[in-house]
Amino acid sequence: MIFKRKLYDKLLAWKANQADKTALLIEGARRVGKSTLAKAFGANEYRSYIVVDFWEASQEVKDAFSQNLNNLDALFRFLQLHYATRLYEHDSLIVLDEVQLHPTARSAVKQLVADGRYHYIETGSLLSIKQNVSGAPIPSEEVSARLCPLDFEEFLWACGNDVATQFIRESFATKEPLPDGSHRDLMRTFREYLLVGGMPQSVEAFLARNSFQEADDVKRAILDLYRKDITRFAAGYEGKVRRAFDAIPSQLSKHEKKFTVSAMGHHARIRDYQVAFEWMSEACVTNMCWSVTDPCVGLALYEDDGAFKCYMVDTGLLVTHALADRATTSNKIYEDVLTGKLSINEGMITENVVAQQLVASGHRLRFYSSYASVASDRMEIDFLVAREYSDAGGKARVSPIEVKSSNRYGLSSLDKFKTKFGKRVGTQFVLHPKTLSVEGDRVFLPLYMAHLV
Repeated sequence: MIFKRKLYDKLLAWKANQADKTALLIEGARRVGKSTLAKAFGANEYRSYIVVDFWEASQEVKDAFSQNLNNLDALFRFLQLHYATRLYEHDSLIVLDEVQLHPTARSAVKQLVADGRYHYIETGSLLSIKQNVSGAPIPSEEVSARLCPLDFEEFLWACGNDVATQFIRESFATKEPLPDGSHRDLMRTFREYLLVGGMPQSVEAFLARNSFQEADDVKRAILDLYRKDITRFAAGYEGKVRRAFDAIPSQLSKHEKKFTVSAMGHHARIRDYQVAFEWMSEACVTNMCWSVTDPCVGLALYEDDGAFKCYMVDTGLLVTHALADRATTSNKIYEDVLTGKLSINEGMITENVVAQQLVASGHRLRFYSSYASVASDRMEIDFLVAREYSDAGGKARVSPIEVKSSNRYGLSSLDKFKTKFGKRVGTQFVLHPKTLSVEGDRVFLPLYMAHLV
Protein backbone atom coordinates (compact mmCIF):
# COMPACT_ATOMS: atom_id res chain seq x y z
CA MET A 1 0.00 0.00 0.00
CA ILE A 2 1.33 3.45 -0.94
CA PHE A 3 0.39 6.18 1.51
CA LYS A 4 0.07 9.88 0.80
CA ARG A 5 3.17 11.61 2.19
CA LYS A 6 3.80 15.33 2.71
CA LEU A 7 7.34 15.02 1.39
CA TYR A 8 5.89 14.30 -2.05
CA ASP A 9 5.14 18.00 -2.50
CA LYS A 10 8.77 18.81 -1.77
CA LEU A 11 9.82 16.31 -4.42
CA LEU A 12 7.56 18.10 -6.90
CA ALA A 13 9.14 21.44 -5.98
CA TRP A 14 12.61 19.95 -6.41
CA LYS A 15 11.72 18.57 -9.85
CA ALA A 16 10.34 21.95 -10.97
CA ASN A 17 13.16 24.12 -9.63
CA GLN A 18 16.33 22.17 -8.82
CA ALA A 19 16.43 18.77 -10.51
CA ASP A 20 18.52 19.96 -13.47
CA LYS A 21 21.27 21.12 -11.11
CA THR A 22 21.05 18.81 -8.10
CA ALA A 23 20.27 15.29 -6.98
CA LEU A 24 17.82 14.88 -4.11
CA LEU A 25 18.77 12.68 -1.17
CA ILE A 26 15.88 11.26 0.87
CA GLU A 27 17.22 10.20 4.25
CA GLY A 28 15.53 8.72 7.27
CA ALA A 29 15.25 5.67 9.48
CA ARG A 30 15.12 2.20 8.02
CA ARG A 31 11.61 1.09 6.99
CA VAL A 32 10.23 4.62 7.04
CA GLY A 33 9.14 4.45 3.38
CA LYS A 34 11.96 6.17 1.48
CA SER A 35 12.19 3.67 -1.37
CA THR A 36 8.43 3.43 -1.74
CA LEU A 37 8.12 7.21 -2.01
CA ALA A 38 10.93 7.47 -4.58
CA LYS A 39 9.43 4.70 -6.72
CA ALA A 40 5.96 6.27 -6.59
CA PHE A 41 7.43 9.62 -7.61
CA GLY A 42 9.27 8.02 -10.54
CA ALA A 43 6.13 6.19 -11.68
CA ASN A 44 3.87 9.24 -11.42
CA GLU A 45 6.08 12.10 -12.57
CA TYR A 46 8.38 10.64 -15.27
CA ARG A 47 8.04 8.76 -18.53
CA SER A 48 10.30 6.04 -17.12
CA TYR A 49 12.43 5.33 -14.07
CA ILE A 50 15.08 2.87 -12.90
CA VAL A 51 15.72 1.85 -9.31
CA VAL A 52 19.27 0.71 -8.51
CA ASP A 53 18.90 -1.02 -5.14
CA PHE A 54 22.36 -1.34 -3.59
CA TRP A 55 21.08 -3.79 -0.94
CA GLU A 56 20.49 -6.28 -3.74
CA ALA A 57 22.65 -5.00 -6.61
CA SER A 58 25.17 -7.42 -8.08
CA GLN A 59 28.85 -6.64 -8.17
CA GLU A 60 28.42 -6.08 -11.90
CA VAL A 61 26.02 -3.21 -11.21
CA LYS A 62 28.31 -1.68 -8.61
CA ASP A 63 31.28 -1.96 -10.96
CA ALA A 64 29.31 -0.16 -13.66
CA PHE A 65 29.33 2.97 -11.49
CA SER A 66 32.95 2.57 -10.51
CA GLN A 67 34.31 1.91 -13.99
CA ASN A 68 32.21 4.10 -16.30
CA LEU A 69 32.26 7.56 -14.78
CA ASN A 70 34.39 8.73 -17.70
CA ASN A 71 32.03 7.07 -20.15
CA LEU A 72 28.49 7.85 -19.08
CA ASP A 73 27.09 6.61 -22.39
CA ALA A 74 28.32 3.14 -21.45
CA LEU A 75 26.87 3.44 -17.93
CA PHE A 76 23.43 4.46 -19.19
CA ARG A 77 23.47 1.75 -21.86
CA PHE A 78 24.28 -0.84 -19.20
CA LEU A 79 21.52 0.36 -16.85
CA GLN A 80 18.88 0.29 -19.59
CA LEU A 81 19.83 -3.22 -20.67
CA HIS A 82 20.24 -4.58 -17.13
CA TYR A 83 16.91 -3.20 -15.88
CA ALA A 84 15.09 -3.60 -19.23
CA THR A 85 13.92 0.00 -19.10
CA ARG A 86 14.36 2.72 -21.70
CA LEU A 87 15.63 6.06 -20.40
CA TYR A 88 14.39 9.29 -22.00
CA GLU A 89 16.45 12.45 -21.87
CA HIS A 90 14.94 15.06 -19.52
CA ASP A 91 12.03 12.74 -18.71
CA SER A 92 13.51 9.81 -16.78
CA LEU A 93 14.48 9.34 -13.15
CA ILE A 94 17.27 7.16 -11.78
CA VAL A 95 16.85 6.20 -8.12
CA LEU A 96 20.02 5.22 -6.25
CA ASP A 97 18.41 3.24 -3.44
CA GLU A 98 20.29 2.72 -0.13
CA VAL A 99 23.17 4.62 -1.67
CA GLN A 100 25.20 4.48 1.55
CA LEU A 101 26.08 0.88 0.69
CA HIS A 102 28.01 2.01 -2.39
CA PRO A 103 29.70 5.34 -1.61
CA THR A 104 31.23 5.45 -5.10
CA ALA A 105 27.76 5.83 -6.59
CA ARG A 106 27.02 8.70 -4.23
CA SER A 107 30.24 10.41 -5.25
CA ALA A 108 29.31 9.89 -8.91
CA VAL A 109 26.34 12.23 -8.49
CA LYS A 110 28.59 15.15 -9.38
CA GLN A 111 29.26 13.79 -12.89
CA LEU A 112 25.73 12.47 -13.34
CA VAL A 113 24.08 15.78 -12.54
CA ALA A 114 26.56 17.71 -14.66
CA ASP A 115 25.74 15.43 -17.61
CA GLY A 116 22.17 16.72 -17.45
CA ARG A 117 20.33 13.96 -19.27
CA TYR A 118 18.34 12.53 -16.36
CA HIS A 119 17.20 13.34 -12.84
CA TYR A 120 18.49 11.56 -9.73
CA ILE A 121 17.02 10.71 -6.34
CA GLU A 122 19.11 8.96 -3.71
CA THR A 123 17.68 7.22 -0.68
CA GLY A 124 19.64 6.13 2.34
CA SER A 125 19.76 5.21 5.99
CA LEU A 126 22.77 5.36 8.32
CA LEU A 127 24.17 7.93 5.89
CA SER A 128 26.40 9.72 8.36
CA ILE A 129 27.86 6.60 9.96
CA LYS A 130 31.61 6.85 9.52
CA GLN A 131 32.15 3.58 7.71
CA ASN A 132 29.53 4.59 5.13
CA VAL A 133 31.22 7.87 4.16
CA SER A 134 34.87 6.95 4.61
CA GLY A 135 36.89 7.98 1.58
CA ALA A 136 33.85 9.13 -0.39
CA PRO A 137 33.35 12.89 -0.75
CA ILE A 138 29.77 14.09 -0.41
CA PRO A 139 28.79 15.86 -3.65
CA SER A 140 27.94 19.54 -3.41
CA GLU A 141 25.27 18.91 -6.07
CA GLU A 142 23.22 17.00 -3.49
CA VAL A 143 20.29 18.48 -1.55
CA SER A 144 18.62 16.48 1.19
CA ALA A 145 15.21 15.97 2.73
CA ARG A 146 14.31 13.82 5.72
CA LEU A 147 11.38 11.42 5.61
CA CYS A 148 9.87 10.83 9.05
CA PRO A 149 7.30 8.24 10.12
CA LEU A 150 3.73 9.23 9.27
CA ASP A 151 2.57 12.12 11.43
CA PHE A 152 -1.00 12.15 12.67
CA GLU A 153 -2.29 14.03 9.64
CA GLU A 154 -0.72 11.46 7.31
CA PHE A 155 -2.18 8.70 9.51
CA LEU A 156 -5.64 10.19 8.99
CA TRP A 157 -5.01 10.25 5.24
CA ALA A 158 -4.02 6.59 5.42
CA CYS A 159 -7.30 5.89 7.24
CA GLY A 160 -9.19 7.62 4.41
CA ASN A 161 -10.25 10.53 6.64
CA ASP A 162 -9.13 13.50 4.57
CA VAL A 163 -12.16 15.50 5.69
CA ALA A 164 -11.01 15.42 9.33
CA THR A 165 -7.59 16.80 8.42
CA GLN A 166 -9.23 19.80 6.74
CA PHE A 167 -11.45 20.58 9.72
CA ILE A 168 -8.53 20.17 12.15
CA ARG A 169 -6.55 22.76 10.18
CA GLU A 170 -9.51 25.13 10.05
CA SER A 171 -10.04 24.77 13.80
CA PHE A 172 -6.37 25.52 14.49
CA ALA A 173 -6.43 28.58 12.22
CA THR A 174 -9.66 30.06 13.60
CA LYS A 175 -9.10 28.88 17.18
CA GLU A 176 -12.67 27.56 17.21
CA PRO A 177 -13.04 24.12 18.87
CA LEU A 178 -14.45 21.16 17.00
CA PRO A 179 -17.79 19.69 18.16
CA ASP A 180 -17.52 17.48 21.23
CA GLY A 181 -18.49 14.31 19.37
CA SER A 182 -15.91 14.94 16.64
CA HIS A 183 -13.30 15.66 19.28
CA ARG A 184 -13.99 12.35 21.04
CA ASP A 185 -13.74 10.44 17.75
CA LEU A 186 -10.46 12.13 16.86
CA MET A 187 -8.99 11.47 20.30
CA ARG A 188 -9.79 7.78 19.93
CA THR A 189 -8.13 7.74 16.51
CA PHE A 190 -5.18 9.59 18.00
CA ARG A 191 -4.87 6.94 20.71
CA GLU A 192 -4.86 4.29 17.99
CA TYR A 193 -2.06 6.25 16.33
CA LEU A 194 -0.16 6.31 19.64
CA LEU A 195 -0.19 2.50 19.72
CA VAL A 196 0.29 1.75 16.02
CA GLY A 197 2.77 4.52 15.29
CA GLY A 198 3.70 5.93 11.91
CA MET A 199 5.96 3.30 10.35
CA PRO A 200 4.22 2.55 7.02
CA GLN A 201 4.36 -1.24 7.34
CA SER A 202 2.87 -1.09 10.83
CA VAL A 203 0.08 1.22 9.68
CA GLU A 204 -0.62 -1.04 6.71
CA ALA A 205 -0.80 -4.13 8.94
CA PHE A 206 -3.18 -2.39 11.35
CA LEU A 207 -5.51 -1.07 8.65
CA ALA A 208 -5.64 -4.36 6.75
CA ARG A 209 -7.30 -6.28 9.60
CA ASN A 210 -7.79 -3.69 12.35
CA SER A 211 -5.25 -5.69 14.34
CA PHE A 212 -2.89 -4.12 16.85
CA GLN A 213 -1.13 -7.48 17.24
CA GLU A 214 -0.25 -7.67 13.54
CA ALA A 215 1.06 -4.12 13.72
CA ASP A 216 3.05 -5.11 16.80
CA ASP A 217 4.62 -8.03 14.92
CA VAL A 218 5.80 -5.61 12.25
CA LYS A 219 7.22 -3.22 14.85
CA ARG A 220 9.10 -6.05 16.57
CA ALA A 221 10.70 -6.94 13.24
CA ILE A 222 11.76 -3.31 12.75
CA LEU A 223 13.26 -3.12 16.25
CA ASP A 224 15.12 -6.36 15.55
CA LEU A 225 16.42 -4.83 12.31
CA TYR A 226 17.68 -1.77 14.23
CA ARG A 227 19.52 -4.02 16.70
CA LYS A 228 21.15 -5.86 13.80
CA ASP A 229 22.19 -2.51 12.32
CA ILE A 230 23.81 -1.62 15.64
CA THR A 231 25.85 -4.82 15.52
CA ARG A 232 26.84 -4.25 11.91
CA PHE A 233 27.43 -0.51 11.76
CA ALA A 234 28.50 0.38 15.32
CA ALA A 235 31.35 -2.09 15.43
CA GLY A 236 33.70 -1.31 18.30
CA TYR A 237 31.13 0.49 20.43
CA GLU A 238 27.98 -1.53 19.71
CA GLY A 239 27.62 -2.44 23.39
CA LYS A 240 27.19 1.19 24.38
CA VAL A 241 24.73 1.87 21.57
CA ARG A 242 22.68 -1.19 22.49
CA ARG A 243 22.59 -0.26 26.19
CA ALA A 244 21.52 3.30 25.37
CA PHE A 245 18.88 2.08 22.91
CA ASP A 246 17.43 -0.43 25.37
CA ALA A 247 17.33 2.20 28.14
CA ILE A 248 15.09 4.63 26.24
CA PRO A 249 11.71 3.39 27.60
CA SER A 250 12.87 3.40 31.23
CA GLN A 251 14.43 6.84 30.87
CA LEU A 252 11.27 8.30 29.32
CA SER A 253 9.07 6.69 31.98
CA LYS A 254 10.63 8.93 34.64
CA HIS A 255 8.82 12.08 35.78
CA GLU A 256 11.83 14.08 34.62
CA LYS A 257 12.60 12.62 31.22
CA LYS A 258 16.13 13.96 30.91
CA PHE A 259 18.43 11.04 30.11
CA THR A 260 20.51 9.98 33.11
CA VAL A 261 23.55 8.18 31.73
CA SER A 262 24.71 7.09 35.18
CA ALA A 263 21.65 4.83 35.37
CA MET A 264 23.31 2.53 32.82
CA GLY A 265 26.22 1.76 35.12
CA HIS A 266 28.00 3.08 38.18
CA HIS A 267 30.91 4.40 36.15
CA ALA A 268 28.94 5.47 33.06
CA ARG A 269 29.59 9.06 31.98
CA ILE A 270 28.09 11.21 29.23
CA ARG A 271 31.47 11.59 27.50
CA ASP A 272 31.75 7.79 27.32
CA TYR A 273 28.32 7.41 25.73
CA GLN A 274 28.37 10.45 23.46
CA VAL A 275 29.24 8.28 20.45
CA ALA A 276 26.24 6.04 21.19
CA PHE A 277 23.75 8.90 21.16
CA GLU A 278 25.37 10.38 18.05
CA TRP A 279 25.05 6.99 16.33
CA MET A 280 21.34 6.65 17.17
CA SER A 281 20.63 10.20 16.05
CA GLU A 282 22.55 9.82 12.78
CA ALA A 283 20.81 6.50 12.14
CA CYS A 284 17.49 8.40 12.63
CA VAL A 285 16.21 5.88 15.19
CA THR A 286 15.95 8.56 17.89
CA ASN A 287 14.95 12.21 18.15
CA MET A 288 17.33 14.07 20.43
CA CYS A 289 16.01 17.00 22.49
CA TRP A 290 18.60 19.43 23.86
CA SER A 291 18.46 21.58 26.96
CA VAL A 292 18.58 25.35 26.47
CA THR A 293 20.23 27.33 29.25
CA ASP A 294 18.91 30.79 28.30
CA PRO A 295 15.67 30.75 26.27
CA CYS A 296 15.62 33.34 23.51
CA VAL A 297 14.88 33.42 19.78
CA GLY A 298 18.41 32.18 19.03
CA LEU A 299 17.81 28.86 20.79
CA ALA A 300 20.76 27.18 19.09
CA LEU A 301 23.17 29.60 20.78
CA TYR A 302 22.34 28.27 24.24
CA GLU A 303 22.11 24.52 23.79
CA ASP A 304 23.72 22.40 26.51
CA ASP A 305 25.02 19.21 24.89
CA GLY A 306 25.43 17.65 28.31
CA ALA A 307 21.72 17.66 29.12
CA PHE A 308 19.24 16.03 26.78
CA LYS A 309 16.17 13.86 26.35
CA CYS A 310 16.20 10.93 23.95
CA TYR A 311 12.91 10.07 22.23
CA MET A 312 12.19 7.17 19.90
CA VAL A 313 11.76 8.19 16.27
CA ASP A 314 8.33 6.55 16.30
CA THR A 315 5.93 6.27 19.23
CA GLY A 316 4.52 2.96 18.04
CA LEU A 317 8.04 1.54 18.17
CA LEU A 318 8.41 2.96 21.68
CA VAL A 319 5.23 1.19 22.84
CA THR A 320 6.46 -2.13 21.43
CA HIS A 321 9.93 -1.50 22.86
CA ALA A 322 8.36 -0.94 26.29
CA LEU A 323 6.29 -4.15 26.03
CA ALA A 324 9.20 -6.27 24.82
CA ASP A 325 9.26 -8.40 27.99
CA ARG A 326 6.74 -10.69 26.24
CA ALA A 327 7.37 -12.68 23.08
CA THR A 328 4.23 -11.17 21.53
CA THR A 329 1.71 -8.56 22.55
CA SER A 330 -1.86 -9.66 21.89
CA ASN A 331 -4.60 -7.58 20.37
CA LYS A 332 -6.47 -7.86 23.71
CA ILE A 333 -3.65 -6.12 25.59
CA TYR A 334 -3.63 -3.28 23.06
CA GLU A 335 -7.42 -2.98 23.23
CA ASP A 336 -7.23 -2.78 27.04
CA VAL A 337 -4.62 -0.02 26.78
CA LEU A 338 -6.77 1.80 24.21
CA THR A 339 -9.84 1.75 26.44
CA GLY A 340 -7.96 2.48 29.67
CA LYS A 341 -8.50 -0.93 31.25
CA LEU A 342 -4.75 -1.55 31.32
CA SER A 343 -2.37 1.17 32.44
CA ILE A 344 0.72 2.15 30.47
CA ASN A 345 2.84 5.22 31.10
CA GLU A 346 0.70 7.81 29.32
CA GLY A 347 3.13 10.64 29.98
CA MET A 348 5.97 8.78 28.27
CA ILE A 349 4.13 7.97 25.05
CA THR A 350 2.29 11.31 24.89
CA GLU A 351 5.47 13.37 25.17
CA ASN A 352 7.20 11.10 22.66
CA VAL A 353 4.39 11.49 20.12
CA VAL A 354 4.46 15.29 20.43
CA ALA A 355 8.22 15.21 19.87
CA GLN A 356 7.59 13.07 16.80
CA GLN A 357 5.05 15.58 15.42
CA LEU A 358 7.37 18.54 16.04
CA VAL A 359 10.27 16.85 14.22
CA ALA A 360 8.02 15.95 11.30
CA SER A 361 7.03 19.62 11.11
CA GLY A 362 10.67 20.67 10.83
CA HIS A 363 11.45 21.70 14.41
CA ARG A 364 14.68 20.91 16.23
CA LEU A 365 13.75 19.65 19.68
CA ARG A 366 14.72 21.76 22.69
CA PHE A 367 13.53 22.03 26.29
CA TYR A 368 14.15 24.16 29.37
CA SER A 369 14.59 23.07 32.96
CA SER A 370 15.73 24.82 36.10
CA TYR A 371 16.33 23.21 39.47
CA ALA A 372 17.27 26.33 41.39
CA SER A 373 17.13 26.47 45.17
CA VAL A 374 14.51 29.22 44.95
CA ALA A 375 11.08 27.66 44.36
CA SER A 376 9.95 30.43 42.00
CA ASP A 377 12.79 29.52 39.63
CA ARG A 378 12.22 25.74 39.63
CA MET A 379 10.45 24.71 36.44
CA GLU A 380 10.51 22.35 33.49
CA ILE A 381 9.16 23.19 30.04
CA ASP A 382 8.72 20.17 27.76
CA PHE A 383 9.57 21.87 24.44
CA LEU A 384 10.60 25.27 23.10
CA VAL A 385 10.13 26.58 19.56
CA ALA A 386 10.70 29.98 18.00
CA ARG A 387 7.69 31.25 16.07
CA GLU A 388 6.06 34.51 15.02
CA TYR A 389 4.10 36.34 17.69
CA SER A 390 1.25 38.65 16.69
CA ASP A 391 1.64 40.94 19.74
CA ALA A 392 5.23 41.65 18.67
CA GLY A 393 4.36 42.77 15.15
CA GLY A 394 4.95 39.30 13.77
CA LYS A 395 8.50 39.09 15.10
CA ALA A 396 9.71 35.76 16.44
CA ARG A 397 9.41 34.95 20.13
CA VAL A 398 10.04 31.82 22.20
CA SER A 399 6.94 29.64 22.46
CA PRO A 400 6.96 27.18 25.38
CA ILE A 401 5.03 23.95 24.89
CA GLU A 402 3.66 21.89 27.75
CA VAL A 403 2.37 18.36 27.10
CA LYS A 404 -0.37 16.88 29.29
CA SER A 405 -1.56 13.30 29.02
CA SER A 406 -4.58 13.62 31.35
CA ASN A 407 -7.44 16.06 31.84
CA ARG A 408 -6.25 17.15 35.28
CA TYR A 409 -2.97 19.04 35.47
CA GLY A 410 -1.23 22.15 36.72
CA LEU A 411 0.66 24.84 34.79
CA SER A 412 2.98 26.25 37.43
CA SER A 413 6.07 25.80 35.24
CA LEU A 414 4.44 27.73 32.42
CA ASP A 415 3.45 30.52 34.80
CA LYS A 416 7.00 30.74 36.17
CA PHE A 417 8.50 30.71 32.67
CA LYS A 418 6.33 33.63 31.58
CA THR A 419 7.14 35.56 34.76
CA LYS A 420 10.89 35.02 34.46
CA PHE A 421 11.38 35.65 30.74
CA GLY A 422 8.61 38.19 30.15
CA LYS A 423 8.75 39.80 26.70
CA ARG A 424 10.88 37.01 25.28
CA VAL A 425 7.84 34.72 25.50
CA GLY A 426 5.32 34.54 22.68
CA THR A 427 2.31 32.27 22.32
CA GLN A 428 2.24 29.55 24.97
CA PHE A 429 0.88 26.15 23.98
CA VAL A 430 -0.65 23.46 26.15
CA LEU A 431 -1.25 20.18 24.31
CA HIS A 432 -3.83 18.09 26.17
CA PRO A 433 -6.66 15.56 25.64
CA LYS A 434 -9.35 18.25 25.93
CA THR A 435 -10.84 20.53 23.28
CA LEU A 436 -9.31 23.74 21.96
CA SER A 437 -9.57 26.90 24.03
CA VAL A 438 -7.72 30.21 24.32
CA GLU A 439 -6.85 32.26 27.40
CA GLY A 440 -4.99 35.40 26.40
CA ASP A 441 -1.69 34.38 24.81
CA ARG A 442 -2.06 30.82 26.08
CA VAL A 443 -3.54 28.36 23.57
CA PHE A 444 -4.87 24.99 24.72
CA LEU A 445 -4.80 22.52 21.84
CA PRO A 446 -6.05 18.93 21.60
CA LEU A 447 -3.15 16.53 21.16
CA TYR A 448 -4.18 15.74 17.59
CA MET A 449 -3.14 19.29 16.60
CA ALA A 450 0.49 18.89 17.68
CA HIS A 451 1.67 18.68 14.05
CA LEU A 452 0.37 22.22 13.44
CA VAL A 453 2.40 24.02 16.14
